[in-house]
Amino acid sequence: MLYYLFQYLENEFSLPGASVFQFITFRAAAAFILSLLISAIYGKRIINFLRNQQVGETVRDLGLEGQKQKTGTPTMGGLIIILATLIPAILLAKLDNIYVIILLITTVWMGLIGFLDDYIKVFKKDKDGLKGKFKVLGQVGLGLFVGAMLYFNDGVTIKEQLPIEQQVVQENGRKKVFGEAHKSTKTTVPFLKNNELDYSKALQFLGDGYEKFGWIIFIFITVFIVTGISNGANLTDGIDGLAAGSSAIMVITLAVFAWVSGNIIFADYLDVMYIPNSGEMTVFILAFAGALVGFLWYNTYPAQVFMGDTGSLTIGGIIAVIAIAIRKELLLPILAGIFVVENLSVILQVSWFKYTKKKFGEGRRIFKMSPLHHHYQKLSYHESKIVVRFWIVGILLAVLTIVTLKLR
Repeated sequence: MLYYLFQYLENEFSLPGASVFQFITFRAAAAFILSLLISAIYGKRIINFLRNQQVGETVRDLGLEGQKQKTGTPTMGGLIIILATLIPAILLAKLDNIYVIILLITTVWMGLIGFLDDYIKVFKKDKDGLKGKFKVLGQVGLGLFVGAMLYFNDGVTIKEQLPIEQQVVQENGRKKVFGEAHKSTKTTVPFLKNNELDYSKALQFLGDGYEKFGWIIFIFITVFIVTGISNGANLTDGIDGLAAGSSAIMVITLAVFAWVSGNIIFADYLDVMYIPNSGEMTVFILAFAGALVGFLWYNTYPAQVFMGDTGSLTIGGIIAVIAIAIRKELLLPILAGIFVVENLSVILQVSWFKYTKKKFGEGRRIFKMSPLHHHYQKLSYHESKIVVRFWIVGILLAVLTIVTLKLR
């Protein structure tokens, strides 16, 4: 909204300084600061409101140290993250940008699913919350929506780098490096020199014209990633500050990729896929990052509020959608490695337990407890130490992810 206001003021009145709102970097920085202030300052009021409404966490007795003391801590704190993200994004981003629209819808969509889950747990006194099939149905629905929008919307295109012999100097003196904007099902593959993969190639067996069915593969992969990453974030939210801190690291890294992918000069220099208009996502992404950092003010040990599924499902959904939009979803096993490992630890634990129970008549475990962070709690590590070490691993994974820009 402010973007359009200052654009009008500059065009009509030549207001000094109004042109600064044309720069993505300025608006992104302002969004980060504003969202951090909103979550840090108004977060306390929301926590007090939740406490007054008796929106307290019912902690299951898992035999973990310090667990019982957390009973009654306000949950649904994800509302802080959502509000602190949406307000700066609406104020500072271009609201006619398709990528921003998708991210705004993703935030509200996943927020509603998580809120409903928390509401059932807290007010209906049902510890299981929203039934798993309905939660997955909501995640799949978002994946279908996002996949369809990213494929069929005319505002979503890519520009591919031309062969050197076709790169000509234009009338404005600039070299034409990229071809015309077009629809594509291509994505980026890390660590490879020719690092683009076309999903539609999986349908080559259909013969000529197989490309027109590439959207089926693209949407299927979108659904899979949205569901997997949102569940991974949900599982990671088990001890104070773990999910919010790890997510902030991932989100700031994605901001770098979004800005580079939407900047034709840096896309050319780093030889990455140029995605017109995707740079505008940087404003939303940094608003989201600021909200997460501000939320940590109250969520680090000992937590004054838990994000609940309202926050964790929203976080995972947004991270997945950003990565898919900038065609960097195949980097998620690295960047979101913590979410992936937490997911795998549960899958392996459950699968091995069922297998051994069927084969030996007694269920056996790989970990002392899953998800993985609970395994370390069972080994008597203090949760603050677990969280900080997970953050360190997250930073290393983020650096490795950024390095893939040139390491091929």
